Amino acid sequence: MESEDTPIIVEQVFKQSASKVWNAITNVVEMRHWFFDNIPDFKPEEGFYTEFNVSTGERNFLHQWKIIEVILLKRIIYHWSYAEYAGKGLVAFELFESKNQKKLIVTSHGMNSFPQDIPEFKRESCVAGWNYFIKQRLKSYLT
Repeated sequence: MESEDTPIIVEQVFKQSASKVWNAITNVVEMRHWFFDNIPDFKPEEGFYTEFNVSTGERNFLHQWKIIEVILLKRIIYHWSYAEYAGKGLVAFELFESKNQKKLIVTSHGMNSFPQDIPEFKRESCVAGWNYFIKQRLKSYLT
């Protein structure tokens, strides 16, 4: 049984090169095609910080990201928080070789630290969101 603090893990295999997948998850121009189209800037450098708003119509979510670890073509990890809400998440994008293919594993920690009375922070919403971004949007973008 999963507890509320069990990380969300999404895996996707790609036929593209590690550099192609890496660029898709770290180059702001490419990220705007599959992730959030209003990311103002993004650099895969430790200490880099960016913020941007996502509105659901009912609520605003001022995303605040700070890069805490980068291993070129292998892993990027960042803190993920929101200006309007308590809580802090951590997301890791990791690339692995898998039989001449690249496996991307996205692990999201800390969703239980956000207010659970807000539907967008419920575990099932976050699972659906990561599956949408990685298994649909990113997969389609790289195909």
